[in-house]
Amino acid sequence: MNLKKIKRNVRITRYVVYRETLVDYKEMFWSFVGAFFGIASIAFVQSFFVEHVDSVFLIGSFGASSVLIYGAVHSPLAQPRNLVVGHVISAIIGVTVFKIVPDILWISAPLAVASSIVCMQLAKSLHPPGGATALIAVIGSEKLQSLGYWYVLSPVFSGAIILLLVALICNNFSTNRTYPTSKRLRKILRLP
Repeated sequence: MNLKKIKRNVRITRYVVYRETLVDYKEMFWSFVGAFFGIASIAFVQSFFVEHVDSVFLIGSFGASSVLIYGAVHSPLAQPRNLVVGHVISAIIGVTVFKIVPDILWISAPLAVASSIVCMQLAKSLHPPGGATALIAVIGSEKLQSLGYWYVLSPVFSGAIILLLVALICNNFSTNRTYPTSKRLRKILRLP
C-alpha cells in the first residue's frame, strides 16, 4: 500500500469513529421519552387489566424492540412491518416449537430462534427482538407457556401495537425524526 492510500484510510476511519460518537441530545431525549412511554404503557395495561397473569404481558423482547424503534428509528429493522410481523411470526413459531418439542430444551430453544429468523426473512420482516420472542415462548414461565397460542395475541401482538402507537406519536414530534421512513405508509397514516 502506498502512503497516500494509508492516509486516506486513516481519514475515513477517523470520520467514521468521530461521526459515530457524536452526541445529539435531542435524539437522546426523544429516545428516552419514546422508550419510557412505550414500556410504561404496556406496564400500565398489565398493572390495571391483567395483573393476575404474573407479568406475562411485559416480555423482555419489548425492551430490545424499544432500542430499535425509539433509538434507531431509521433502521429498516425498526419499521412498523418488521416490528409487528416479526414479533407475531416469532411468537407463532415459538409456541409451535414448544408444543412439538416441550421437554428437550437443547433442541426446542435453538429450533425456535433459528426458525423464527428464517421465517422473518422469508416474510421480509426481520426484527431481531423477534428471536427473543420465540425463545421466551419456549423458556418462559409455566403461566406464559400455558397461554399457548394466546401468547401470540397477548402479550405479543397487543404489546407490539402499543409500542408502535407510541413510536408513531413520539418519533414524529422531533423535526429530525420521521417514523416510519416509508413515504407511502406515512401518507396512509397522514403523517407529515
